[in-house]
Amino acid sequence: MKNRSKYLVVGLLAALVLSCESNESAAEARVLPILGQSDVDYKMVDGVEVADTLFHTVADFKYLNQDSVMITSESMKGKVWISDFFFTHCPTICPPMTSQLKRLNGLLDDLSDDIQFMSFSIDPKRDTPSRLSTYIEEHEITASNWQFFTGNEAATHLLGVESFLVHAGEDDTEPGGFAHGDIFTLVDREGRVRGIYHGTDAEDVTRMEEDVRKLLKHEYGVEGSK
Repeated sequence: MKNRSKYLVVGLLAALVLSCESNESAAEARVLPILGQSDVDYKMVDGVEVADTLFHTVADFKYLNQDSVMITSESMKGKVWISDFFFTHCPTICPPMTSQLKRLNGLLDDLSDDIQFMSFSIDPKRDTPSRLSTYIEEHEITASNWQFFTGNEAATHLLGVESFLVHAGEDDTEPGGFAHGDIFTLVDREGRVRGIYHGTDAEDVTRMEEDVRKLLKHEYGVEGSK
């Protein structure tokens, strides 16, 4: 009985070590951190309790795009996402954010098949699909991997805060009637947030380009031509 107990303890310790080594190996393989609140799920595997980390992921969503086509998060899976939250009548940070996002799209043009750009309007009452289409023309955006979305206002504000980790909401004291951060969010193929960057800071946006390339190359085996 004592020997059986001893072997059981040794087995449990070995399982725990393997579990830790597995988690450590996964962490070592990451070139960027996983952001947002995480949780731990405990489950039994072959009679041994194993801890599994549950990472923050972007919630499912669906929106009309600039062409009045309904686009879902499911239809864009398999790509790395780059997002921002804006509104077309914004008189302050949105124009420079759009300019920087356009620049970033150009910098990553050689990886366009692997990246989805998305801009969520936080002012759907005014930002109809036709208005979004006009905004795209005004800013001379021709990228085929960039969607502009409009939909339920409250749901969009919640999506920004809870999923993409950027504040967005109505605020009568702010120019244009809305307050939102100048954040560009990087999301991996599994829907996990891997980086947030200031979209009005050209140096930070350049750093985002470097991080996108690292993420695709080292974690997904995709290497660009640049």
